[in-house]
Amino acid sequence: MVDVAALAGVGLKTVSRVVNAERGVSPRLEARVRHAIDQLNYRRDANAATLRRLGRKTQTIGLVLEDVSNPFSSALHRGVEDAARKRGVLVFAGSCDEDPDRERDLIGSFRERRVDGIIVVPASHDHGYLYEERSTGTALVFVDRRAGHLDADSVVSDNRGGATLAVRHLLERGHRRIGFLGDLLSISTAEERLRGYKHALESAAVGIDDDLIRAGLRDPDASARAIGEMLALPAAPTAFFTGQNLLTIGAVRALRRAGLEREIALIGFDDVPLGDMLDPAISVVAQDPQALGRAAAGQLFRRLDGDAAPSVHQVVPVTLLARGSGEIAPRSATTS
Repeated sequence: MVDVAALAGVGLKTVSRVVNAERGVSPRLEARVRHAIDQLNYRRDANAATLRRLGRKTQTIGLVLEDVSNPFSSALHRGVEDAARKRGVLVFAGSCDEDPDRERDLIGSFRERRVDGIIVVPASHDHGYLYEERSTGTALVFVDRRAGHLDADSVVSDNRGGATLAVRHLLERGHRRIGFLGDLLSISTAEERLRGYKHALESAAVGIDDDLIRAGLRDPDASARAIGEMLALPAAPTAFFTGQNLLTIGAVRALRRAGLEREIALIGFDDVPLGDMLDPAISVVAQDPQALGRAAAGQLFRRLDGDAAPSVHQVVPVTLLARGSGEIAPRSATTS
C-alpha cells in the first residue's frame, strides 16, 4: 500500500479507503489509485485486514476429513461449510487418508494459516499432541469419532445402535446366517458397528460365527472378494450387513454378478448414492453427515464465541431405510 500511495501521489489513508471501498475519495483520486494498483499488481491482504478488524481472528476454520472423495466426507464438508457461510467464515479442508501423520501435518498447516478453530475426523488414536494447541486458544471439535487421550468436544452418529437395528431387522425376517463386512477395526466407528452386530446376534441367542465376519476391508473390491469367499462356505450367509458405504457398493456388485441380488438380503450402514434407484433398492442405516457437520460447526462456533463449559459429546440418531434389499427372506429353512 505504501508503494501504491507513492506511485499515485496520494496519502496512505487514501489508498486504504479505495481498497476497502470506503467513502471520502474523489473519483479523480480513486482513478489514480486504481491505476497505480494495476501497475503494481497489488492485491489486498485479506488476512491482515481481518486480523485488524476482528481482534486477531482470521474468520477461517480448518476441516480434517478422512477422504474428500467419499460421499460421506463430502456431505459432512457441506454441512460445515453451510454453517460457516452464515457467519462469513471460510473453510479450509484436507484429507488425512486414515494416516495419523497426515492428520498432524494437516492440523499443523491449518495452524500456520492461523485458523480460528479446527474440526477433525480423527485418524490418530492419541491426540495428546493437541494439548498445547488448545491451551493457546485454538478451538477443537472432533466429528464422526471421539478424540483419543484428549477431553474435547465431539459429534458422532449412533454407530452401535444403528448396527444393532440393522441386524435385528434381518433377524426378524428369519435370517440366522448373517455376514458382516467392516472397515479397519482400529477405526472406532468400525469397531462400534461390529459390536452392534454381535450384540444383536447375542440378544437373539444366535451364535457368532467368525467365518461370517470380515474386517479390515478398505474398498469395494475388497468387499466384493469377501462376499465371494463367504458365499463359497458350506453354510453360506443368507444376508449381509455392510458397515461402510464403499463396502456396500462392493457387496451390491458381487451379489449382482452372482445373480443373487433378489435372493440374499443386504443392509448397509450409511447411504449409497442412487441406492434407492436400484432393483431391489438398497436398505440402509442412514447417517446424516450434513447434520453431523452442522452440529460440529455449531459447537466450534460456540467455543469461539466464548463458551467455556465442559466438553460436550453429542450423538446424532440414525435411521433405518427399508427399501427392499434388507427385506428379502431366507432362501430356504436349510440355509437359514
